[in-house]
Formats: sequence, C-alpha cells, structure tokens
Amino acid sequence: QVQLVESGGGLVQAGGSLRLSCAASGRAFSNYHMGWFRQAPGKEREFVAAISWSGGSTRYADSVKDRFTISRDNAKNTVYLQMSSLKPEDTAVYYCAADEVPAKIGYSVKEVLDEYDYWGQGTQVTVSS
Repeated sequence: QVQLVESGGGLVQAGGSLRLSCAASGRAFSNYHMGWFRQAPGKEREFVAAISWSGGSTRYADSVKDRFTISRDNAKNTVYLQMSSLKPEDTAVYYCAADEVPAKIGYSVKEVLDEYDYWGQGTQVTVSS
C-alpha cells in the first residue's frame, strides 16, 4: 500500500504558474505509474497527466498539453506537476494517484480513473481571471 500527500496548490492569476508535489510513502515508489487528475465543482474527475514508473513515458490531456509538465524523482518518492500559462478553467482540486505496475515492461501509463489503486486527498488550485 502507498500513501499519497499533495501540496503546492493555491491562488494564482491567469497566466501564472504553480508546481504541485505529491509525496508517497509506503511501498517502493518505483513500483507505481503515477497520475494527476482534477475535479472542478459540478464536474467529474478528469485525467490531467501520467508518468511511468521510470519517468521515461508521459501522457497528457489535450487541454493541458504544452502547458503542464509531469515529472518524478524516485529517490525522493515524489511526483510533480509543473503548471504554466494557467487559465481560469484550470481551477479544480488536483489529485495524484498511483497505479501499481504488475510488470515493468509492457505496462503502459493509464488515463482512466479506475486503473489507479491509491489516491491522495487533493489540493485546491484556483486561477483568477
């Protein structure tokens, strides 16, 4: 089992930047692909970005591509989401999630919520116009 704690959220003006962090504890961090999701008020939780256990593969939602960057530091058991050129529509609670990797070759990163086994409590990001 792994425990996830997000941090770094806050209030930022449109066009600004934030970096979210997600610290993991418990089982070996490199056993997990990691993802970021977000949920705006009245909307369903949606995929934002994901990164493979090694960091060698990433995937992004079209709405954040070229503005957000996901990365990880396995030595620090932490995954990051660097967000730039923020827009009011990026306002949401951001969650990190862990997908346990059954095999480190041939198991791709996922965009589907149900594929993820563990979730953090979320951190609020508010972008003002």
